Amino acid sequence: MNFGFLIDNRKCIGCHACTVACKSEHDVPLGVYRTWVKYVETGQFPDNRRHFTVLRCNHCDDAPCIPSCPVTALYRREQDGIVDFDPERCIGCKMCLQACPYDALHIDPDTHTAAKCNFCAHRVEVGLEPSCQVVCPTQAIVSGDLDDPTSYISKLISREPVQVRKPEKGTVPKLFYIDADESTLTPSASTPVKDYGMWNEMPNTNGNGHNLNMLKDSENLLQDLVAKSAKTVYDVEHPSPWGWKVSAYIWTKSIAAGAFLLPAAGLALGLVADNPLLAWGGPILALIFLAITAGLLVWDLKRPDRFYTILIRPQWRSWVAIGTFILLFFGAVVGLSLLAALMGAGGVMQFLWWPGGILAILAAIYTGFLFAQSKARDLWLSPALPMHLLVQAALAGAAALAILGLVVETTEQTKEFLGTVLLWSLIANLFIILVGELWLPHGTRDAAKAAQLILRGQFAQGFWIRVVLVGHVVPVAMLVANTVGGYEFVAAAAGVFALVGLLAFESIWVKAGQALPLS
Repeated sequence: MNFGFLIDNRKCIGCHACTVACKSEHDVPLGVYRTWVKYVETGQFPDNRRHFTVLRCNHCDDAPCIPSCPVTALYRREQDGIVDFDPERCIGCKMCLQACPYDALHIDPDTHTAAKCNFCAHRVEVGLEPSCQVVCPTQAIVSGDLDDPTSYISKLISREPVQVRKPEKGTVPKLFYIDADESTLTPSASTPVKDYGMWNEMPNTNGNGHNLNMLKDSENLLQDLVAKSAKTVYDVEHPSPWGWKVSAYIWTKSIAAGAFLLPAAGLALGLVADNPLLAWGGPILALIFLAITAGLLVWDLKRPDRFYTILIRPQWRSWVAIGTFILLFFGAVVGLSLLAALMGAGGVMQFLWWPGGILAILAAIYTGFLFAQSKARDLWLSPALPMHLLVQAALAGAAALAILGLVVETTEQTKEFLGTVLLWSLIANLFIILVGELWLPHGTRDAAKAAQLILRGQFAQGFWIRVVLVGHVVPVAMLVANTVGGYEFVAAAAGVFALVGLLAFESIWVKAGQALPLS
């Protein structure tokens, strides 16, 4: 069996009976929804029309939420194809919320775990229909076995033109619509109205205070015309899952990876002579910022008390789980390297630079693959992101070591090495940001819109001032000119500016990726 839903928009009257039945059946708390109805008005008076669309989990055949979950809290049932979840396993990492292109998951405010429509699996198992289907007064909701040609849903799909949401995502959704207006299925095809009435629950922001009316651009004239005539007059709020803790985690992880990678590369390859800054200063920096990184990751979980379950039953398709073990092994090698340095075991250190350097690279780049599992956020799906993160690690490591070099003994050769790495990583990072990530053509409209929010939209001022000017232009100019004091002071000052700019970029990147509505 292969169960699916069909919404017949010719019959839907927008009564919210399905929403209420779902809440009653599953004790869904106030403020969150497994099933909800969206209202969109098209046209101009007197030739206007209101469209109703029921939104929920699509129970995809290739559901991206399943491989993204680090503890297998989400799974596809073999007997009927329903995508179900186990709240007893969920750690509240919110990765599934970022993976779902349909905004179908939320964090339950009572249990602090993910939740979504589960097709009323407990009813289906005993031969009953889902509660939303039972209460629909117009029989607009149909469910059944898509593999059974005699089922009512299969007959409707075979004889009526049907639509699905975001087929380009390749998820093979099993929520079909008959006669749905495109403005209700494509979030960017309608504009939230400014004046919200008593029945409208969604504020005019995306949960981070970002005005959704600023999301339109002139990339496609037809899309603009649709957006101007289509207005979302009722929806529910879906706050951005990730905030400053994720931005800070990327930043601290870059410092940790770079602070070990540069000494490993410099000493193992014979680029610089051994000295205290690289031998034990780098590992100390790496351990400190690795500990901060781990703290931020656990702090950001809605169920931090369950963090240990990633270690005892990891889901190996999830880059959250894979990344956890990369950081764990990286921390162990860094700790051994520091211990060897303090004990004067030069041979052991020389051996550990190689596995430690490889783990530092993996620690730097794995977040790029983690973001790639965030299938809902088009801005983050750049194939160049892992390489970009490696450049950021080199930048952050050189900056942090240059600052530490003011108080830890080192050599002129090492200072020149760090200054050179910092200079060229700043140039490379700015080029990747401006050309590779923002200005080059994007694969989807949403990715292009998110990039425009950074270049010319609500994030532009912070981007051009804090990221480009303060974080790149100023430190590059300082390193090139090198006219203020000794070189170590110039490199350290440039490092401070570079780290400030990098943190600002991570914050803007995470916010902009979540600024566009998904439903």
